[in-house]
Amino acid sequence: MRIFRVLRGVRATKILSSFVLERRAEDTLLAVALISFLLMILGSASVLHFETVPESNITSADDALWWAYSTMATVGYGDRVPVTWEGRLIGALLMTAGVGVFGALSGFVAAWFLRPTARKNRSEIEMLRTEIAELRAMLEPVAKAASQYPHLLIRLQP
Repeated sequence: MRIFRVLRGVRATKILSSFVLERRAEDTLLAVALISFLLMILGSASVLHFETVPESNITSADDALWWAYSTMATVGYGDRVPVTWEGRLIGALLMTAGVGVFGALSGFVAAWFLRPTARKNRSEIEMLRTEIAELRAMLEPVAKAASQYPHLLIRLQP
């Protein structure tokens, strides 16, 4: 029964992550928050699993969560540090992921600030398209008349 519960949780996570990643352009902030949360939980659980030596100062879930958060934020206070090579490997992965997550977050904020300009440019383009369509409609009778009476056209000499 426990295996079925785990599989159900994995399937739910897969469905949720695929939904978020399919709509990542619209839900960037949600995707970044979900990835950050999952990385922090998985990283803290992993480091807590590996840090079982007596010299370790990450001994509880609270310590592991604090360490994972400060590592992902690239602050690294130094009050909690992994001492095993597995824990340090997880720390290196969390640092790298943290830089990526904050890069994505800063990109989201930049896109949010630029969004009104993009909308303004789109509306200007739509206005120009409308104006071109109106000009074509106005010139259509002239083109028909020119094709019916070609002898009235002024010919330019090269």
